[in-house]
Amino acid sequence: MSGRVSRRTMMRGLAIGAGLGAVGVGAARAFPFDVDPANPLVFSSPHLEPFRQSLPILPVLGGSSIELQARSTMHSFHPDLPSSPALAYGGEDYLGPTVEAEVGTATTVAYRNDIADNPFADDVDTSLHGLSDHDRTDVPTSLHLHGGSTPPESDGHPELTQRRGQELAHRFPNGQEASALWYHDHAMGVTRLNLYAGLAGMFLLRDQYDTGAVGNPLGLPAGEFEIPLVLQDKIFTESGRQSVRSYVLAPQGTWDVATPGDVGVVNGKVWPELEVARGLYRFRVLNAASFSVWNLHFGNRMRFWVIGMEGGLLDSPVPTDHVRLGPGERADLVVDFGGLAAGDTVELCNDEPVPLGVAQRGVRVMPRFCRFLVSGARGFTAPVPETLRGRSGAPSRLAEIARPQRVRNVSVMQLSDLLASPSITMSLNNLHYTTEDIEMPRQGTVEQWNIVNITAEPHPIHLHLVMFRVLGRQTIDTTGLMEAHPIPAVGTRWTPDPDPFVIGPQSAPMPWETGSKDTVIADPNSVTRIVVRFPTADELGFDPDAVFGAGTHHHGGHAAPLQGYVWHCHMLDHEDHDMMLRYRLVQ
Repeated sequence: MSGRVSRRTMMRGLAIGAGLGAVGVGAARAFPFDVDPANPLVFSSPHLEPFRQSLPILPVLGGSSIELQARSTMHSFHPDLPSSPALAYGGEDYLGPTVEAEVGTATTVAYRNDIADNPFADDVDTSLHGLSDHDRTDVPTSLHLHGGSTPPESDGHPELTQRRGQELAHRFPNGQEASALWYHDHAMGVTRLNLYAGLAGMFLLRDQYDTGAVGNPLGLPAGEFEIPLVLQDKIFTESGRQSVRSYVLAPQGTWDVATPGDVGVVNGKVWPELEVARGLYRFRVLNAASFSVWNLHFGNRMRFWVIGMEGGLLDSPVPTDHVRLGPGERADLVVDFGGLAAGDTVELCNDEPVPLGVAQRGVRVMPRFCRFLVSGARGFTAPVPETLRGRSGAPSRLAEIARPQRVRNVSVMQLSDLLASPSITMSLNNLHYTTEDIEMPRQGTVEQWNIVNITAEPHPIHLHLVMFRVLGRQTIDTTGLMEAHPIPAVGTRWTPDPDPFVIGPQSAPMPWETGSKDTVIADPNSVTRIVVRFPTADELGFDPDAVFGAGTHHHGGHAAPLQGYVWHCHMLDHEDHDMMLRYRLVQ
């Protein structure tokens, strides 16, 4: 077979950048809000003055048995905007309460869908995954504990959905280390809409070391000095409504490959301000965006410390002046405001470059999230701990990365077919979600996954159920790889070995990526290597390969039992079409 890439293969193959999206009859309709003449291809929010409101502290919900209802609400994002239709959990009007749980004590969640109105009814794309007009008014939902080691029937499988009036009891064993998890909607084809509307919340696991109480053995800031920060970016209409539309040429009701926002939102408020005392704070930071990767830093470039990521604490605090987070990733930060004078302010900023294809539309960097105003009060003045593990009053040190028993190549792809609608498909392994050609690692084995990203933008890849360790990243010759291994028609697995096409040495993980993680940024034109141990049923206390529920999406519309978990890109625009696959843990 010739190694030459045909013209049709190239047209159907990799779409460089974020692409231009679909253009249809509806593209010329009257727009519901202004288009900046300087950026005629993207929608823009109205001018909003930053720092006009205080950062809200999310309420805490504890106990081993809790109730969470998803409801339709109205929420005020900014004083100059009318309230917007939204969704929320647990009686809030946006997002949900911060759930606190104890390691080793299971949490039972009685979940119920009480959504009466869909804020994004007109944005449902009925070409995706069997969705129909019915889904505009009767919103499907699925509650997922992101980062949780959870039985499959409680994992929030995208096909195990609850509609208005339906309930599902979830059991979260909490048999893992203290860490910051989060819960959010995961319904098939509408995850990006439901989460953007507000269905997300933090879930903090505590243990005998990381107690969350003042005077905890680790010596970390606690109480009023520990604050979850749920970061998002959004677009608003002139009428104050949230909007998932970014690209003018993508008609309403059609899926778009990228929907970045132009204003920063923290805990449900646009560009808020938090008054802080002079001392240490612990911020539990979550990137809850639909698309955007952020490089977070303070406006004065002051140093802070990363003490943990998705899977829990690092061995020692990592001093840095920035941390890069993709959608779904969390960072546990300690920040010292003691060096600033009363009345000083400092902003939490972002300078991650916009991916080329999105920048070509006219999208600019969203530069800030919130501002901290230093008061004259004395805060938490203990020193930053030198170590977090392997000492008295602390958990044991992180284990060495295990030697893999198998190497598995998987691919991250952006495919274009001008004859299809939508014309762009996000894909893993060149496969659709409905494929039966899925990964089936054996329980108790250690695998190395080489995540080969042949696109021109980063993708945060998330594996349900498990934690993993990052080995590093290596640039690849994408053109050479594709010439040697032409991409077949979508639906045929394409997972070539990247090793013959690497360029230069492997770069080590970022210092804050050295602990346990559940989501990792796969950078453009590179291979990202992770090592994951797939646990056994005995270790978990449940069967990870149990059959449960009934779904329709990969059985031709006919209800059939479900089995296993999923792995996917956590850019929710991509997950919904079609960068998600199932996997099973077999014996």
